[in-house]
Amino acid sequence: MRSIIRHRSRFLLGLVSIGFMLGFFAGGQQAPAQEEPDHAKHHQAQTGNNGSSDGQDSGEKNDAKKGKGKMGKGKMGKDKMGKGKMGKGKDDDDDDDEKSLQSEELYPHLMSLPEMTPEDRARLEAQAHQRMVDGTSLMSEGFNALSSAASDDYVGMQRAASALREGVTQFETGLATQRAIVEGVAPRNEALRWLKQELSLAPPITEDTEGMLWGMGLFHTFVMFLLIAFAITMVAMYYFKMRRASTLLKALATGEVGDESLAQATANAAAPSADKPDTLASIEADCCPSGTLLASDASAQGLLPFVRRKKCNLKVVDIFQETPDVKTFRLICCHGGAIPFSYLPGQFLTVTMPVGEKPIRRSYTMSSSPTQGYYCEITVKREEKGQGSRYLHDVVQVGDELVVEAPSGRFTFTGKENDSVVLIGGGVGITPMMSVTRALLDMGWDGEIYFIAAARDPEYFIFRSELQRLQERYPNLHLFAAMSRLKEPVDGYRSGRLSKELLVEWVPEITTKRIHICGSPSMMDSTKQMLSELGVSQENIYSENFGSSQKPQAKPQPEQASSAASPDATVSFTTSETSTDLRADESVLEASERIGVNIDYSCRVGVCGVCRVKKLSGEVTQEVTDGLEPGDEEAGIILACQAKSKEDVSVEA
Repeated sequence: MRSIIRHRSRFLLGLVSIGFMLGFFAGGQQAPAQEEPDHAKHHQAQTGNNGSSDGQDSGEKNDAKKGKGKMGKGKMGKDKMGKGKMGKGKDDDDDDDEKSLQSEELYPHLMSLPEMTPEDRARLEAQAHQRMVDGTSLMSEGFNALSSAASDDYVGMQRAASALREGVTQFETGLATQRAIVEGVAPRNEALRWLKQELSLAPPITEDTEGMLWGMGLFHTFVMFLLIAFAITMVAMYYFKMRRASTLLKALATGEVGDESLAQATANAAAPSADKPDTLASIEADCCPSGTLLASDASAQGLLPFVRRKKCNLKVVDIFQETPDVKTFRLICCHGGAIPFSYLPGQFLTVTMPVGEKPIRRSYTMSSSPTQGYYCEITVKREEKGQGSRYLHDVVQVGDELVVEAPSGRFTFTGKENDSVVLIGGGVGITPMMSVTRALLDMGWDGEIYFIAAARDPEYFIFRSELQRLQERYPNLHLFAAMSRLKEPVDGYRSGRLSKELLVEWVPEITTKRIHICGSPSMMDSTKQMLSELGVSQENIYSENFGSSQKPQAKPQPEQASSAASPDATVSFTTSETSTDLRADESVLEASERIGVNIDYSCRVGVCGVCRVKKLSGEVTQEVTDGLEPGDEEAGIILACQAKSKEDVSVEA
């Protein structure tokens, strides 16, 4: 027990020392306080002059009920301690009453601190200093009483502890007053802080907001700026995306597409899905070697923009038997996805085939609609003497790859050229007409389509079932057919060959219509003659064929060459660094074949454009220039199969 008392005595002695140091050296710099004016009345008088056990018990009970006390006078604020006794006598009442008045005056003075005169502030400061002195005295007396108390005098120890607490309270209130006077702190704030301290409430959490933006911490500021940057980026991406979409829609509406990427985006409207390992760019790189894009070939005609590529690999995904001697080959991109070029309805595709020692090139009209971006189709008739057609029919199988060159040809119709069209196809010449019909119907074209087919019999009527189905579905498609080997009409097909009477019967006001014809040379010649007799202007008649009676001349033997007529001119091939005679009725292509200079060709009638070469000097004449593209003539490009001259010519071959 004495050990406990010694430890407590040392603790209280240290507390008293701290109080003296704060009171006399700090001069009252800290601790908020408010004094309750009526706190001086909280003690009751005790009975007995010497503090009998009953009086001590009563005082102890009162002290226990009061607790730590309030700001102002403490429990022992009115007590005088002396001669080693706890309690007070009647002779001390006057001094206690005076101190009680001073305590009551301290709180209202503290509340009116900002409005006090300098004299009042000085008087209040003196009162606060006196409270600090009184508190120090109480703590000293309580410490002495605690030190001198008997080991079994628990009541005395309790009273001494109460005196110490009362002294600390008085000292704190005086110190708080001194701080309020010096610092000018709001008294109400000090009272609130003291009240929270007395009630054991946690002090308010304060943060140093210096250098922060709108009270936010560094992390919150960073996150806020990050979110703002993300929002700005999303808005910018949406803006540029909508601008691009607006440009694309405007170009499609006006038919003016001058940007290669824009045309390619339209042609490849359905791009491969993102989960595939190869992107569209890598697919095109694999299927179409670098440098194969023709820079000047991104353009638009009619309703459809298109992009041409010089050479690509396409895979045969399906083969359809249309008639006993006609097959359709469906081609797709070699790695799947959209085909790497686009085209116009009525154009043809040039296919390179490894036939014999030297690959051959043949052009075949595409029968598919360019609106189908994932595939294209060529429809080919097997000719007994045709190397290309026999290779496709007899050798090519599903899964094989074909090397194809850019779609070409001017025998096209997109719906913008006229408000109606007459399509006349004979035999396999129906293929470009089918491409035009499919495209117009896919695009919802509302013009009148007069489709006239000439065939031997229904068995050789290519696309018969599909055309019948389309006629039933689309009221603006009018289908007619003439069968040369039928003796009488069957299923609505007229017997006999195509005639003027049938044309007048099938097509009202035929003289005002735009007419496309494709078939054998004899069929087209007779049809043109009939139209001319009906009064149709030549400007409204468009035709195309890939057959020709023109054949390459055999290389003359040395003795034959010596006996040949004298040449009229000389043709020089700069790339091959050779030259030869150019006869008056001989084309540049035929001259190159005589001396073994390689110039690619396909149709030999000036339509496909495969034999285009650059003329470096001299002048030539060309009977047909359908295979030339816009701007070719100005750039000096000629068709080797058509170019003839009576003067010296130099070409790049």
